[in-house]
Amino acid sequence: MSHNQSISMPNSQSARLQEYVHSAEKQHALYKRTLWIVSISQIFGGAGLAAGVTVGALLARQMLGTDALAGVPSALFTFGSAGAALLVGRLSQRRGRGIGLGAGFITGGVGALGVILAAVMNNVFLLFLSLLIYGAGSATNLQARYAGTDLANSRQRATAVSLTMVFTTFGAVAGPNLVNVMGNVALAVGVPAMAGPFILAAAAYILAGIVLFIWLRPDPLTVSRMIEAARVDSLDKSQPAAIPHAENKRGITAGAIVMILTQMVMTAIMTMTPVHMGHHGHGLGAIGLVIGFHIGAMYLPSLVTGVLVDKLGRKAMAVASGITLLLAGLVAAWAPGDSMVLLVVALVLLGLGWNFGLISGTAMIVDSTESSTRAKTQGTVDVLIALSGAAGGVLSGMVVAGSSYSTLSIIGGIVSLLLIPVIMWSRSKSITQ
Repeated sequence: MSHNQSISMPNSQSARLQEYVHSAEKQHALYKRTLWIVSISQIFGGAGLAAGVTVGALLARQMLGTDALAGVPSALFTFGSAGAALLVGRLSQRRGRGIGLGAGFITGGVGALGVILAAVMNNVFLLFLSLLIYGAGSATNLQARYAGTDLANSRQRATAVSLTMVFTTFGAVAGPNLVNVMGNVALAVGVPAMAGPFILAAAAYILAGIVLFIWLRPDPLTVSRMIEAARVDSLDKSQPAAIPHAENKRGITAGAIVMILTQMVMTAIMTMTPVHMGHHGHGLGAIGLVIGFHIGAMYLPSLVTGVLVDKLGRKAMAVASGITLLLAGLVAAWAPGDSMVLLVVALVLLGLGWNFGLISGTAMIVDSTESSTRAKTQGTVDVLIALSGAAGGVLSGMVVAGSSYSTLSIIGGIVSLLLIPVIMWSRSKSITQ
């Protein structure tokens, strides 16, 4: 392993980690421990993410007085998540998953505190700046899914991703359903009710970061790199063909496009759903319930999805993602604004389609990269995913202001069908499954 590729660590720590290199039993134990630690952090991370998703657009509308800019909060924290994704990926590559992910979550918590202060001061500039910083939590919440794959074999990768995402469900579903409770807590301490969920977000993100900083040891990416280095060193240097393959560029591209399109469609429709419901007389409790179902559908099916992706293949589940998102868009477009049942169905399908796309796309990325550059590549791909979400958030408000929520939903459904030609293109050259 070259010097510029190695993760910085003291010699004593490196010596302690050597015992994992040649012990399959210790590797398996560390793999299971990593899944548990990351899963615990994801419970908190999910709660932090869901709070902003639920009331971000409503807080902006309240402070700005217009629906046209209601998508700006989503755009800002996804733009912030883009920059954070790059930094978290690079920091993880250099210092390990625990430090990279821990720093990302704590930064997101600081951003949530800034949103609370901005609401108290009614300062729009501080709100926008804080939402950018808050986006670090969203980026980290997504990148944490990779940590479980560092020590997984090719038949476990999608399942490893799904296990960590299942635990995100607990916090992600609780967050929106605590909107009214946190609003009352906020009022009790002199903070506007709309900022209440960000109190939960701040505490949740900071706790997630602390869990990873303290307990994600030994670091799975560090151990994975050492295992691969030992494997390369054991090869006959006169047989360069035996050295592990280079990155599969086509596989990386296909996986990235799958996740980019699903993120854009999901973010656009999800962002404007609370605003759409508000126009039809639904209160915060009803909005929180619908978003809670949506976020539950984003994460809860993950355990089954991971198994399906590993068994049926990455490409088949990516196509299923496009079809499911199309159905979500059609149901959302045709649902009467006062129909809670149909809005729940639409948002559940939206979350499920995103889930299929994220897990299949993530597995494509892991399949197509080497551990020596994996975290850096994953961070770069997540930048593009975040930017696509930002674009979806910005455009969603403009489309609804210029036309309607139904138009936005139909456009989203049509865009999701682009996943099918992407998969057809990827099939023209073998991608490891």
